[in-house]
Amino acid sequence: MKMGNQSVISEFLLLGLPIEPELRDQFYVLFLLVYVTTILGNLLIIVLIRLDSRLHTPMYLFLSNLSFSDLCFSSVTMPNLLQNMQSQVPSIPYAGCLTQMYFFLFFGDLESFLLVAMAYDRYVAICFPLHYTAIMSPKLCLSLVVLSWVLTTAHAMLHTLLMAKLSFCADNIIPHFFCDMSALLKLACSDTRINELVIFIMGGLILVIPFLLIVMSYARIVSSILRVPSAKGIRKAFSTCGSHLSVVSLFYGTIIGLYLCPSDNNSTVKETVMAVMYTVVTPMLNPFIYSLRNRDIKGALGRVCSKWTIQLSLGQGL
Repeated sequence: MKMGNQSVISEFLLLGLPIEPELRDQFYVLFLLVYVTTILGNLLIIVLIRLDSRLHTPMYLFLSNLSFSDLCFSSVTMPNLLQNMQSQVPSIPYAGCLTQMYFFLFFGDLESFLLVAMAYDRYVAICFPLHYTAIMSPKLCLSLVVLSWVLTTAHAMLHTLLMAKLSFCADNIIPHFFCDMSALLKLACSDTRINELVIFIMGGLILVIPFLLIVMSYARIVSSILRVPSAKGIRKAFSTCGSHLSVVSLFYGTIIGLYLCPSDNNSTVKETVMAVMYTVVTPMLNPFIYSLRNRDIKGALGRVCSKWTIQLSLGQGL
């Protein structure tokens, strides 16, 4: 397309979710409840880990960061989605669109790296239990968290800067409920080959390699358990790893199905529904998965509630 016909785009229009007008109010209430549940659930995990000294371990350091990432990941898209569902003109400014894309990539990548760190932690705990404390030292755990934040910052900034260099013409309609990077590239009227190459290369590094590392960690865990099979050992392994595997399956399953295994007949509706799964549903389910399957979290909740009840009783007695 000739650049002479280009007009400056100041905002984009988000088509949102493919919902019938008469059902919009019901879905608005549903998504509002999902978002509130996501915020409260992840905040509860963070608060419990912060208040209960028994949870000051490497596993729960990673879990608290994962809950914070889920909370922010959902907040990148959900408030804007809820606002647009009540708006006649669901628009987002150009700068706001790039900002949303940056934080979407940032917190999505952060979750990927944190899941790897948690998989390594479970691998060490089960395969090298006697050396767990020495291997998973506070210095190593902090280094893994800091490295995750640094790498995600660089990756998200790289894609955002490359996107900011593109030119956008008259078409400013995004058939999605947030500023998805692939949807934005389709609207660009300048050469996007560099962007697509970087997405292909970095996508492998940020998504495929972490996924393979997680698979390798759990393969080693299963192998270690099978060497000395026992009912107690198997129960312990499933109790320790079950919640983490559930989160990994939810997160990577939808993303791989959407981005790494695309099909020619993938409709916009199908892609939007799959995006809802990993941007809206997964952050909400993670706290439930950990709290329902994790005795430490349930124990911490009981201890904190008991402590607050005692303090409240003493305060009323005075």
